[in-house]
Amino acid sequence: MKKQSTVRLVESALLIAIAAVLELISKALGLELPFGGTITLVSMFPIVLIAYKYGTKWGLLSGFTYSLVQMLLGAKTVSAMFLPGDDQMVLWQAICICLLDYVLAYTLLGLGGIFKGKFKKPAAELALGAFVALLLRYLVHIVSGAIFYGAYAEWFFTQEGFYSIGEKILGTFSGSSLAIAYSIFYNGLYMVPEIILTTVVAAILGSVPQITGQKKVK
Repeated sequence: MKKQSTVRLVESALLIAIAAVLELISKALGLELPFGGTITLVSMFPIVLIAYKYGTKWGLLSGFTYSLVQMLLGAKTVSAMFLPGDDQMVLWQAICICLLDYVLAYTLLGLGGIFKGKFKKPAAELALGAFVALLLRYLVHIVSGAIFYGAYAEWFFTQEGFYSIGEKILGTFSGSSLAIAYSIFYNGLYMVPEIILTTVVAAILGSVPQITGQKKVK
């Protein structure tokens, strides 16, 4: 039992480290959006895999741990919300953004194993778990973005590159509905590709017994 716990701890730490490295590589490749959010090299997959292999409780704990790592990786952005300057926010808003966009959003990745044992093929379980976990993360970002960044919606949709679709959106939505549309659109720029890529990778790697720790099902 002690040996199993040690293996679980070491493997989880290694996977969290891999997730962080994949995030850093993605940013180095210029995949980060100008106002936050990054299309990563499936950096969420290692966290989903932890949840699948070791259960939801351990997965949520690992997701929470990774949320703290994410805050460290985004220290410049996080600190800017609290320190005097152009990006400084009201204290309660800054705290809420950290809790939503970091703590809750990444902790939810720990739900990636909820379908384990529900299907015959681990690949299907892992892929569906990845899809749901990342979709939940996307929804949290939508809520946070609509509440705290919705005021930038009109400005955003009048910028070069978005004017065509922005004109249609501005002509259709206003007020709170515009804030929600903006948050869905902006966060979707990186989360939709992230969801698709991670789900595909989960489906592929989920068929490898050595990765999932499951017996191969014919």
